[in-house]
Amino acid sequence: MSRIRILTERDLRAAVSLDISAVDCVEQAFLALATQPVAMPPILRLDIPEFRGEVDVKTAYVPGFDGFAIKVSPGFFDNPKLGLPSLNGLMILFSAKTGLVEALLLDNGYLTDVRTAAAGAVAARHLSRTEASVATIFGAGMQAQLQLSALMLVRPIKSARIWARDHAKAEKLAAECARQLGIDVTAFSDPREAIRGSDIVVTTTPAEKPILMADWLEPGQHLTAMGSDSEHKNEIDPAVFARATYIADRLSQTRILGELHHAIRAGAATPEQLFAELGAVIAGTAKGRVSAGDITFADLTGTGVQDTAIANLAVSRATATGSGQTIENRREMGDAA
Repeated sequence: MSRIRILTERDLRAAVSLDISAVDCVEQAFLALATQPVAMPPILRLDIPEFRGEVDVKTAYVPGFDGFAIKVSPGFFDNPKLGLPSLNGLMILFSAKTGLVEALLLDNGYLTDVRTAAAGAVAARHLSRTEASVATIFGAGMQAQLQLSALMLVRPIKSARIWARDHAKAEKLAAECARQLGIDVTAFSDPREAIRGSDIVVTTTPAEKPILMADWLEPGQHLTAMGSDSEHKNEIDPAVFARATYIADRLSQTRILGELHHAIRAGAATPEQLFAELGAVIAGTAKGRVSAGDITFADLTGTGVQDTAIANLAVSRATATGSGQTIENRREMGDAA
């Protein structure tokens, strides 16, 4: 008989928030990826084109963690027409020792939002200039807002710019961020102007053609691309590879579906070319920013270690407070029907 803790989105929001402990948790996951014998298979991807649907399944076993998570993350992009959210999902936490299910995390994608924003903060912490105070966010969705909040945890951000193809949404998000974060936030209609003089630029869009061009970047800037989590998505001009120090979250993965994938197709990089990974930069075994004038570029496609890390954090906190509900699941040992 096993006991399974069931946690709803409300339970998980009470247990985990986008704070410095979440950033540290995700940073440790990246570090483990570089320094420990982590088992992380390639992403399993299912496309359902007639309903504009895609489903990603990610997982990883990280030595030292009590459990490993399997995350199922659907995105059905016609759902808003039906009054439904585009994104949802859940995680299952299994015991790393016995393989038994320990928790079912019905987060509706909340934990993915948190760990994705936290990953952006980790990249900025290790690749941007320590005095970075001006941020630019491309996109006007939930992740755009979270990325700005996450940056403020690791850098002294005093002002921000928002650009989105829908300027009205950019203005709405700018006003909301200014109110919530207490800094000056301005919506820009010109993307090039939005990054002029900025210290950190984060792209959070589902763009399929580049929205940020190489000649817009200035010495000293840090760029994080979050949107290219599938093969058809592309936010960054491949020519950026000739100007910036490129850092992957997982090199084997970004060659397949990240901005590196598009650079290889464009001839701006080669399939066998070696680049540093973020975990190695954290560990000190690879170089990221060497000088203040460097342009650094993090390509974050999302990894299973992040999901295992945030799921373990959530379940440990929920267990400590007794939140959620627990069910007993008895394995019947009789003959199979």
